Amino acid sequence: MATTFDELAERYIAIWNETDPARRRRDIDDLWAPEGRYVDPLAVAEGRDAIDATIAAVQSQFPGMTFRLAGPVDGHHNQARFTWELGPDNVEAPIVGFDVAVTDGNGQLTQVLGFLDRLPAA
Repeated sequence: MATTFDELAERYIAIWNETDPARRRRDIDDLWAPEGRYVDPLAVAEGRDAIDATIAAVQSQFPGMTFRLAGPVDGHHNQARFTWELGPDNVEAPIVGFDVAVTDGNGQLTQVLGFLDRLPAA
């Protein structure tokens, strides 16, 4: 279970970077509530299976790129917000967004709302 908002965001980002399917699923099961829901402008994933499939699809679409936190994590009550980047290591990330993560009383994610701030030109 996540104990701080910083830890919550770090574990969440680590899941997006985990390419081993078994480890990723184990981490999803640890961090996400069974009914967890992920929503961004391009995807809606309801439940752990759909969240896992969404992450695998993003990894397939952006091989060689990793997610990283891009600034401080801000949180209160049972919600946190944080900015993230997706790109190759050691260069400016072409994709930037921020997420709002909501947890249950036990520190598991119940919902993540994602927003995209910068995308590569088509």
